Amino acid sequence: MTVISEKKHRRHLTRNDMIAYVLLSPYIMLFSVFILVPVLMTAGLSFTTFDVINPPKFTGIANYVYLFTQDTVFMKYVLPNTFLYAIVVGVGGYILSFLIAWMLAQIQALPRTLLSLCIYVPSMLGQVFIGVIWRTIFSGDQSGWMNAILLQLGWIDQPIQFLLTSKYFMLIMIIVSLWSSMGIGFLSMISGILNINREIYEAAYIDGLRNRFQEIVHVTIPSMKPQMLFGAVMSITSAFNMGWIGVTLAGVNPTPAYSGQLITNHIDDYGFIRYEMGYAACVSVMLLIIVYAFNLLAHRFFDEND
Repeated sequence: MTVISEKKHRRHLTRNDMIAYVLLSPYIMLFSVFILVPVLMTAGLSFTTFDVINPPKFTGIANYVYLFTQDTVFMKYVLPNTFLYAIVVGVGGYILSFLIAWMLAQIQALPRTLLSLCIYVPSMLGQVFIGVIWRTIFSGDQSGWMNAILLQLGWIDQPIQFLLTSKYFMLIMIIVSLWSSMGIGFLSMISGILNINREIYEAAYIDGLRNRFQEIVHVTIPSMKPQMLFGAVMSITSAFNMGWIGVTLAGVNPTPAYSGQLITNHIDDYGFIRYEMGYAACVSVMLLIIVYAFNLLAHRFFDEND
């Protein structure tokens, strides 16, 4: 009887597995078509020279050797800019998202909803806002808001070309990026904070918790690790994928003196301007490796199993 029941149990598990695979098949198919296959094709193209017109020619690791030994723009400007931008916007935007979400969670529902909507909207309309509002603010003539204010205060004698000067360009990119970085990760943090059981806070204060800072460190963050992990992944991914902000501000790729040139801009430059698809694929593979490494680091900090 035991053997028969074990066989029935195994058959039942197999049937359940088949049902699970059937239900997952649409996701598996979409994931394969739109993510897995393109990634594999990109990895394959990275070992070739391909100009879109002629068939790809296998060159081995020549693209990778050129990337690290001869591409001075990548090593001198693109890589440092990308890491600086990712740390300031990714980490800074992540911390800012959490702090704003925590502060909004302390107020009543109606103002919290309205303020959350106002903070979230720029992440949906970022490209439109950047193209209209921020380019108007930092316009290089007297009609630009920033130049008009500085001229009125007497701090400058003539308008500054903010969007064409390498000295200011990265700083402007960071300001605009932080302004538009409150996206889905920000909303997930608000929901995570609001769904923490209030009894946990009461028990913590009974056990010796003394202030709001200790409350955040010892109760809030440990109680919302899934939302913190999701926010970290979204922040990292978006930070490495926001090169379009520099191009939108400058109106050209490459950005002025490569001051705002990120890896995604470098990929677009070689792939869609120079049509060197093999080399662009090589740079894309490096970007994938960097983003994957940062995501592993995020899982190390916020994984519930740790």
